[in-house]
Formats: sequence, C-alpha cells, structure tokens
Amino acid sequence: MDDLTDPAGLVALAAGGLALVALIFAVVLAVKLRRLRAGQSVVLGASGRDDLVVHANSLQTAFEALHGRVEEVAERLDERMAAAERRLDGAITYRSLVRYDAYGELSGHQSTSLALLDAERNGVVLSCIAHRDHARLYSKVVRDGRGERELSPEEDEAIRLALAGEPSGTVTLD
Repeated sequence: MDDLTDPAGLVALAAGGLALVALIFAVVLAVKLRRLRAGQSVVLGASGRDDLVVHANSLQTAFEALHGRVEEVAERLDERMAAAERRLDGAITYRSLVRYDAYGELSGHQSTSLALLDAERNGVVLSCIAHRDHARLYSKVVRDGRGERELSPEEDEAIRLALAGEPSGTVTLD
C-alpha cells in the first residue's frame, strides 16, 4: 500500500481515474453515434450508404418534378374552369313568366310570355296567345335585353322582370 502514496503511485491512480472517465465518455459517444446512425438509416433508407448531401439532392429533384406535375395539373384545371365558365355564360340566367288576357276577355289569364336570357342578356321570348278556339305561339330573339323584332308590352314586361332578378314565379297582368 505504500506504493500508492508515493508520487509514482498517485500519478498512476490519477491516470487510472482519467482512463476510467475517458472510457465512460467513449461509451456515451458510441451510444449517441449508434442512435445517430439509426436515425440516418431511417432518413436515407435501407442502404444507408448514401451521403446526406446526395440524399438531399435527390429529394430536391423529386420536389422539382412534383412541382412541375402540380403546375401542369393546375394549368389543365384553369383551362377546364375557363371552358366551364364560357358554357355557363350561355346558360339561362334570367327568366320570368307573365300571364295575361290577350283579347281582353275573362279567360283566366291563359296567354303567357316567357323570357329566357343568358348572362349577356341574350336569349328568347316565347309568347303563347290563347283564344277560345285556338292558340298561337310566337318566338322572338332577344339581344342585349332588346328584341330583334318589335315586342309586345307583355313581352317587354317579361324581359324587364327577368333582368330585374325578381323571384322566378308567375306575374299576372290585368
């Protein structure tokens, strides 16, 4: 035991303690390195041999390809949306029905004028003039809210009501 108290023994004890601390530090670093490699293999895949820079570059390439695909799909959707909007502009947007007695008799408002217009105020006015013995159907083209031919007051009223956006229903004129 005298050997441990002399200077050479103390130096040996200090070196042994330092070696023990270094060994513990090396074990902790080995465990951390093992965890880092496990995480790396999750990111890099099963091979795990690639460099992180190579892996990041491949991810960037994949994102650029995906971005190109998304842009292509977005362009096609824009084209389809524009085509759908053009088709909807031609659909019936404004409509109204006006009932009246064409001949001034008490026939129960059997004559009608129906206005059917699109978003650009173009369309048609259909008028059915009913009499006791017969009925006649007239159709007139409407451009920009006006008839191409002279319109009757009832047809004008049907167009006015349609463009006013009043609830679609039946309006009876006296």
